Amino acid sequence: MTMAGRDLQARLIASFLIALATCFAGPGGAAEETLFVSKRITPPGEYTAGIEGPAVDAAGHLYVVNFQQSGTIGKLAAGAAQSQLFTSLPSGSIGNGIRFDRQGRMYIADFRKHNVWVIEPGETTPKVYFHSDRFNQPNDLAIAADGTLYASDPHFAAPAGGQIWRITRGADGKSQGEVMASPRRLGVTNGLDLSPDGATLYVSESNSRQVWAYRLDGSKLLEPRLVRTFADFEVDGLRTDVDGRIYLARLSAGKIAVIGADGSLQREVPVSGKQPTNLTFGGPDGKTVFVTQKEGRFIEAFRVDRPGREPCLHASGMC
Repeated sequence: MTMAGRDLQARLIASFLIALATCFAGPGGAAEETLFVSKRITPPGEYTAGIEGPAVDAAGHLYVVNFQQSGTIGKLAAGAAQSQLFTSLPSGSIGNGIRFDRQGRMYIADFRKHNVWVIEPGETTPKVYFHSDRFNQPNDLAIAADGTLYASDPHFAAPAGGQIWRITRGADGKSQGEVMASPRRLGVTNGLDLSPDGATLYVSESNSRQVWAYRLDGSKLLEPRLVRTFADFEVDGLRTDVDGRIYLARLSAGKIAVIGADGSLQREVPVSGKQPTNLTFGGPDGKTVFVTQKEGRFIEAFRVDRPGREPCLHASGMC
C-alpha cells in the first residue's frame, strides 16, 4: 500500500472511531448512561428495617426515615455516598412518608402518634401540622401543586381495610383534614401519588396486591378504576413520572414495576435487595429513582428516561 493509501486508511479509521464515540455520547460528551439498572449508593445498615419515606427537596437532597434508629430522619446530600442525621421526631413518634411542597416545607407522616409533622424551610424542628385520633396509622403522603396533602391510612388488623385523608392549609396556615368518601370499600391503602395533571389519585393496596385510580373531586374519590392486579408479592410505595407512568415498589419481589396509566406492565426493574419499600424521583434532571431497601437497610438508585412528577413541581423549568 502506498503512503497516500495508508494515510487515507488512517483517516477513515479515525473518522469511524469518532462517529462511534459520538453515538454513545450524551449532550455533554460523556458516555451515555445505562438506564433502569439499579445500584446501591449508601453503605449497608445505615437505616433500620423501617427504612421508608424517601423524598427529595428542591436542592436535590434526599431524606429517608429511620436513620440508625427509629424516629429519626436521615439526609443524603446531593452527590454524597453516605447519609447523615437530619433531625429526630419527638419521643414515641416514628415517621413513614415524607413530601415537600413548593415552598420547601417538609411533611412527615407519623404512624405511631397519628400526626403529620411539618418542618419549615431552613429549620430542623418538627411541629404538628395535622393530628387526628381517627387516624389508623398514617402511612404515605402525596402532594398536589397547590399544597393539598393526601395521606394513606391503612388498617392491617382484621377486618383489613383503609382510608385516604385529604389535608389542606388555610389562609391562616392552619390545617384541616377529612376522610375522603369512596364508592367502594378500600383495601389496605399504602402507596399513593397523583397523575401529572393532578386529577387522578393512584393508590396501592397491600392486601389485594392491586393499584387503583380515582378521579378527584374535592374530598371525594370518584370513578374507581382497577389499574392492575399482581398475582404475588405485596405492593408498597409508588410514584408517577411526567408521562403518567406509575413506578411501584413490589416488596419481596425485589422489583420496581413500571406501569402505564392504562394498566400495562411496561417493564420491571430488578433491585439490589429483595425488599424495596418505597421510591422517589430526584437528581439534577429529575430522572434518578431512589429506592429504600429493607433488605440490607440501604438506599439504591437507577436512572430513567423521563423525569418524575414531583421534581417538576419544584423546578418548573425542568420539564
